[in-house]
Amino acid sequence: MLKIRLARGGAKKRPFYSIVVTDSRNPRDGRFLEKLGTYNPMLARDHADRITLNDERATHWLKFGAQPTDRVARFLADRGLRAPVVHKETPKQSAPKAKAQERAKAAADAA
Repeated sequence: MLKIRLARGGAKKRPFYSIVVTDSRNPRDGRFLEKLGTYNPMLARDHADRITLNDERATHWLKFGAQPTDRVARFLADRGLRAPVVHKETPKQSAPKAKAQERAKAAADAA
């Protein structure tokens, strides 16, 4: 299965990522088929060089069935190459239980 994902580079505490196409079984920073672009999270969000991506090659690999990771899917959606990722609602299972809700309500009433 092909993946479009980030491969980490850069120094300690100075991350720099390459956006690559690879087999899902390869290690994160291991062998890849093609480098599609770069991502530098150290730059400001509105900086032009924060994300560089070859749109033409990205669409080529998406047509071949490559699955992007969550972060790369967001980059592709921002460029209009893919539909935006829809986040599901938090499940009821992770909501606070009855006693915790009572304590929170009591604390809100007291304040």
